[in-house]
Amino acid sequence: AADWPKHAIWYQIFPERFRNGDPKNDPTAEYSKVPDKVKENWAIMPWTKEWYAMEEWEKALGPDAYASSGHRRYGGDFQGIIDKLDYLKELGINALYLNPVFESSSLHKYDSRNFHHADPHFGPDPAGDKTMTAGETADPATWKWTAADKLLVELIKQAHLRGIRVILDGVFNHCSTDFFAFADLREKQEKSEYKDWFDVKKFDDPATPDKNEFDYAGWWGVKSMPEFTDIPGENGRKTLPPGVRNYLFAVTKRWMDPNGDGDPSDGIDGWRLDVANEVGTGFWADWNDFVKKINPAAYTTPEIWVESAPDFVKEGKFDGVMNYYSFSMPVKGGLIDGTLPIREFVQMIEDRRKRFPPEQQAVLQNLFDSHDTARMATMIVNRDRPYYSSADSFSYDADVHAGSHDRPYLVRKPTDAERGLQRMLVLFQMTYPGAPYLYYGVEAGMWGADDPDDRQPMVWPDLHFEAQKISPGGQPERNDDLNFDASLHDYYRDAIGLRKKYPTLTDGTMQLIGVDNKSRMFGFARSGTETLVAVFNRSETVQTFRFNFGTTDGSAPNPLVPVFVSQGKLSDAVVKQGSGIVEITLPGWTGVLLHLD
Repeated sequence: AADWPKHAIWYQIFPERFRNGDPKNDPTAEYSKVPDKVKENWAIMPWTKEWYAMEEWEKALGPDAYASSGHRRYGGDFQGIIDKLDYLKELGINALYLNPVFESSSLHKYDSRNFHHADPHFGPDPAGDKTMTAGETADPATWKWTAADKLLVELIKQAHLRGIRVILDGVFNHCSTDFFAFADLREKQEKSEYKDWFDVKKFDDPATPDKNEFDYAGWWGVKSMPEFTDIPGENGRKTLPPGVRNYLFAVTKRWMDPNGDGDPSDGIDGWRLDVANEVGTGFWADWNDFVKKINPAAYTTPEIWVESAPDFVKEGKFDGVMNYYSFSMPVKGGLIDGTLPIREFVQMIEDRRKRFPPEQQAVLQNLFDSHDTARMATMIVNRDRPYYSSADSFSYDADVHAGSHDRPYLVRKPTDAERGLQRMLVLFQMTYPGAPYLYYGVEAGMWGADDPDDRQPMVWPDLHFEAQKISPGGQPERNDDLNFDASLHDYYRDAIGLRKKYPTLTDGTMQLIGVDNKSRMFGFARSGTETLVAVFNRSETVQTFRFNFGTTDGSAPNPLVPVFVSQGKLSDAVVKQGSGIVEITLPGWTGVLLHLD
């Protein structure tokens, strides 16, 4: 396995909402398929406008921003990402995961028209790109390189020049009804060369011209996203039909080796695979072998939320996983909600981590939030909610629209104390085994409920944002300053810097040194080229934590010296040491990293 995923500091970008680097390529109403009744007045949203405030055209679609949010476009693009690579490098980021970038009318692009072209509106010449690709089929020999494709390759090059790796989102389970193969199938029915790609329940009967009997399986029943069908593979494990498989292999190669010269250095560094457990592991095992043939150093990570994650990763031959089950969920219950007692939290996160092989634990993507959850800051604000231990309740879609429950789901700005808890969580993330993973804007102070609120435009220091005053569903009036939070940003940069300063945090062993339900404190040691100890206080008040830290021969151990405190000054962590016992006193919601001198 490659070494770089172990050293990765991941940053997830939702391209449409990250940065508008080229206003000339902004999406059009036509391309974005906005409803006819608003087409005339529709326009790109002002980047800095209050999120819940509505433009004139939106008012025709419903009473609040939720009714029109799917039709909003902000114009984020590849140029915007390129322009901000230096910002990311300075923050300490060295690995990017981009939400889908392939051609699609939607803002999220999980319903692609094809996987072999970047979206024309992410590139410099949308009009030219759209005319250029007519007549292409599943055969790679028919594919051209559009201006958007070339700019994506340039983005990869610019990232690599700065020591930043890039992985793309592979949505290899479903597509849009505009997907070239599905469009052909809908038109030609049983005569289509793509008829085996989809799960067709019924073809159209030409004898009844006024009726449309054509029926097929959509993703989770959603007909606008036709699903690729699966077939039995070896050892009873499902795979994809040969046509789909060949197409996906060709797409994989195109982005991993754009020059086609056998040198993958100009291509992407791996893939994140959407709803991976809805595609058979027979396919994934073959696909991962293929990926490694192109680039042995590539990293593949599936989106999988459930308990079977470790087995699925092994069976499908993946390198890591988006670590919802073994990191996000235990942290949500133990450190964010605080409804899971600390001892149970530590036991749960450790048990789940140890279900992965030791060499794999270092490359798991340890995330708090993503485009599929509430933002971390908003989870903290709503920490009195039930503990989310399982996948179906972790994403808590039911709570999205504030006011849908007895207690309104609050979307206010976090208080200083809540930011303190956020800082403690970040220190935990940087010191615990696994690769830290940030969702765009978390370092800038962004907050928001579940989709669509978690996909607001990125807050930048050079832009001035309107205050958030409007509150959905029964929330108190507010006047929240949304602008870039420089002190939080600098804290993230410094916390990320610990990984570079102390290599042991990346590849050292992990040993639990104590946990106490009463004080709600716990600590662990990381040992490698040096010894580090991390201690956390999840209580809201000052607490003291005692643990044995002696030497085997009974001599006095060297002193443990605080090198990083999550909030306040280093001197706020009071360390007393003697006769093999260490006592650490910490303020509420604070973590400390100590170094053995």
